[in-house]
Amino acid sequence: MEYIIAFAVGGFICFIGQLLLDVFKMTPSHMMSTLVVAGALLDGFHLYDRLIDFAGAGATVPITSFGHSLVHGAMTEAERYGFLGVGMGIFEVTSVGISTAILFGFLVAVIFKPKG
Repeated sequence: MEYIIAFAVGGFICFIGQLLLDVFKMTPSHMMSTLVVAGALLDGFHLYDRLIDFAGAGATVPITSFGHSLVHGAMTEAERYGFLGVGMGIFEVTSVGISTAILFGFLVAVIFKPKG
C-alpha cells in the first residue's frame, strides 16, 4: 500500500506541474519555481513533513521537496545559530543535491558533447 500512496501523491504533484504548463501556459522554469515555492510554503506551515510521513518517496522525490529542504534547513539552523544559521542551513541540507546535479551535468556534457 505504501507504493500506491507514494505513486499517487508523486503523480498528483506532477499532475499539478503539468496543469501549470498546459492550462496556465507557464514556461518550464516558471513551473519549477512555482513548485519549489509551494514546497517551501507548505514547510513553512509545517505541512510538508506530514505529507512526507504519509507519502514517503512520493513527496521527497518531486521538485517540491527542494523547497521543503531549503526552508527546513534554514529554520533548523536559525534556531541554533540565529540569523547566520539561515544561510548555513540552506546550504547544509541542499549542498549534496546541488553538487550532484552539477557533477552529473558536467559529465553528461563531456560525454555527449552538446552543440551550442
